[in-house]
Amino acid sequence: MAPDGEQIGIKPLPEALAMARELELDLVEVADKANPPVCRIMDYGKYKYEAAQRAKESRRKSTNVVVKEMKYRPKIGHGDFDTKTKKVEKFLGEGHKVKVTIMFRGREMQHPELGKRILDEVATDVAHMGRVEVYPKLDGRNMTMVLAPDKKAQAARKRQQESDQPGPAADPSADPSANGSEAPVVAETHDVAAETDDQTDDAAE
Repeated sequence: MAPDGEQIGIKPLPEALAMARELELDLVEVADKANPPVCRIMDYGKYKYEAAQRAKESRRKSTNVVVKEMKYRPKIGHGDFDTKTKKVEKFLGEGHKVKVTIMFRGREMQHPELGKRILDEVATDVAHMGRVEVYPKLDGRNMTMVLAPDKKAQAARKRQQESDQPGPAADPSADPSANGSEAPVVAETHDVAAETDDQTDDAAE
């Protein structure tokens, strides 16, 4: 194959090497399983560099998904529930998935609806940060649910928070009465009144 990908056809190895040297390029075997093997004339150094760059870019774009776990009890108190749920919210905000586990003990296994209710409350409380990816299900003595980050919901919440922020305070200097602009008018009115009094006195005399 030529550098531009054009098929050259079957050539003896010495002739193919001579063609590569003439172009100051390399003859690289790209399909050794073919019969006959397929070779391509190319700049092998440039090819290796571009391949390394593509691999680096691929690794950069790939994200390592981390699954965090938060455990609850069916009879958890309000304080502990709020604390754990805030941690779930934090994990989702950091881009992690969260496995929420309800741990049953003894006779609690007879009331799975209690665990389901807690999982539903967690999902509702963090709906602005994540969505349910794996719905509640029993797993031995536990009930589990998996939450995943919801970027659309997080963006909507961010916009809402920005719109709820108060605007800048009014500048007092923008009020004409605050910079004394009324003073000349008052003074001018006073002068007119004084002149009127003087004219009245002259008439009286």
